[in-house]
Amino acid sequence: MNWDWSAVADFMPRFWDGVLITLQILVLGSLISFTLGLVWAIGFRAPTRFVRWPVNAVTEFIRTTPLLVQLFFLYFVLPEWGVQFSALTTGTIAIGLHYSTYTAQVYRAGIEAVPPGQWEAAKALSLPAHRTWFAVILPQAIRRITPALGNYVIAMLKDTPLLAAIGVLEMLQQSRLESASTFQYTEPLTVIGIAFILIAYPASLLVRTLERRLVR
Repeated sequence: MNWDWSAVADFMPRFWDGVLITLQILVLGSLISFTLGLVWAIGFRAPTRFVRWPVNAVTEFIRTTPLLVQLFFLYFVLPEWGVQFSALTTGTIAIGLHYSTYTAQVYRAGIEAVPPGQWEAAKALSLPAHRTWFAVILPQAIRRITPALGNYVIAMLKDTPLLAAIGVLEMLQQSRLESASTFQYTEPLTVIGIAFILIAYPASLLVRTLERRLVR
């Protein structure tokens, strides 16, 4: 089978559309997962069990439910209750919500690794809770967990093709549409595979750079 460069050229407009959508999902989904994951992690350490138990139950349910099921629920079930978003918005929320339960465990491990003396020192100085968290505990915890958080960003990238199930036109879906119209599968799928590598590899290098700077 000969490589058809004209097929690659014809695919480029769809390809760049897919890249932009994929990157949008990745960036916004990461922000959701990091922010919500921190909320879950702080909830794990709430002084009252009436907060800890619901947080543990919700995160465990989300983490043990397939992402595809969550996508279908948010996209097809919520509209029956009057809550409806576009496919792209729904997919971004779903992937961010799903991975927030994993980043929560990463935050939890980082927080628990902070020496108890740091908590005691903050208490001795009568620091309010928000200053204890954001000025003392989290800066130390994040230094330890940056590589793990970065790994979940790459995992999110690899899960973006699942969003095609609800009609999101990310990279893989764009290649499927191109192949369906031209009956040429090798070139579009090869281009998409290379694109995933070119996005994931620099992301892994960035994680390593951040890790080196944070541990100084």
